[in-house]
Amino acid sequence: MGYEAAWLLPGGVPMNQVPKTVRILHQETLLDDFFRVDAATLQYERFDGSLSEPVRRLRLDRGDSVAALVLHTGTGCVLLVEQFKYPVLGVADGWIVEAVAGMIDPGETPEAAIRREVREEIGYELAHLEQVSTFFVSPGGSSERIFLFYGEVSADKKIGPAGGVPAEGEDIAIREYSIPEALAAVERGEIADAKTIISLYWLRQKRGGPQ
Repeated sequence: MGYEAAWLLPGGVPMNQVPKTVRILHQETLLDDFFRVDAATLQYERFDGSLSEPVRRLRLDRGDSVAALVLHTGTGCVLLVEQFKYPVLGVADGWIVEAVAGMIDPGETPEAAIRREVREEIGYELAHLEQVSTFFVSPGGSSERIFLFYGEVSADKKIGPAGGVPAEGEDIAIREYSIPEALAAVERGEIADAKTIISLYWLRQKRGGPQ
């Protein structure tokens, strides 16, 4: 006796029957500055096929970004950066240790953007680059995606000073960690940036598990 298998979502809904309909009833821009905040009143298709009641939702739109965990092949250490980030001031002290990262400029590819950011923030030209993943940062409120990469540099690829772009108010310090030191800093909560944690665990897995 034959049968046709069907992948199910939680709740028993076949994946090929995922709702797709969204009806925008009203939309307005509340803020248009470094990022944009839009408000919409909308209805969306429920899993039973009906439309929801009108609901109000906000969306923070700042464009897409890139990040890269950079490994120095000469030392075997990862090169992270530390800088002040105003949004975390109050829930933390304001300084964050993270992977090299930045926004994608209009018309720029993710690959070109991360190569530019590596040059600006740590002063190296990448010798190797591969994409790790692309993911939403906080889909409950933001449209931003991060294109996450792994890159390698070497001493002969040092092309200039580190520190970021002073005209943009950046003041960046390089923080060099062995891979075990970086993973231990994650465990202690000293590295608390999501993209950096994801990339470090990816690198640990790539290298064959715990180190």
